[in-house]
Amino acid sequence: MKNREYHIPFSGLKDGKHQFEFAIDHTFFAAYEYHDFNTAAIQIAVELNKLSTFMELNFKANGAVNLNCDTTNEPFNLDIHAEIDLVVKFGDAFDNENEALLVLPHGEHQVDVSQYMYEMIVLAIPAKRVHPGVLDGSLQSEVLDTLAKLSVKELKEQKEEIEETDPRWDALKKLLTDK
Repeated sequence: MKNREYHIPFSGLKDGKHQFEFAIDHTFFAAYEYHDFNTAAIQIAVELNKLSTFMELNFKANGAVNLNCDTTNEPFNLDIHAEIDLVVKFGDAFDNENEALLVLPHGEHQVDVSQYMYEMIVLAIPAKRVHPGVLDGSLQSEVLDTLAKLSVKELKEQKEEIEETDPRWDALKKLLTDK
């Protein structure tokens, strides 16, 4: 992504801590061809600590994305809270192989932070996205009704069998617990 909006110019900054703010929406993710979000509203605060030979970057993201539930396909808002740290050093050639260390060539005067912001947000999304209404039982959906009807009946039967124990086995079970 070659958008200068997400570049932090550091060459004119004095040593010490500096704050940068970025507002991220769904168009940011479209540039990466990531279309899992319906909408996004995320604020990212970047604290740059410039030292004489290297820099430390601390990213903090807060906001929400709207995405579809994996179970019901119903859209819902998911709060995003994420944080990563990055160390920027200077060397002979560009190297971003290490996720926590970025090496910029000598003479570089700005750092593109868009890839780090993208990865931080995408990795903050759980692997299975479930609508909060599914978890607490408050969501009414045709999909949930259909899933309940088609659920495995063996589990229900096994639960009933566990409750109805044979009294002849109770004496043997008591031997195991008497140890």
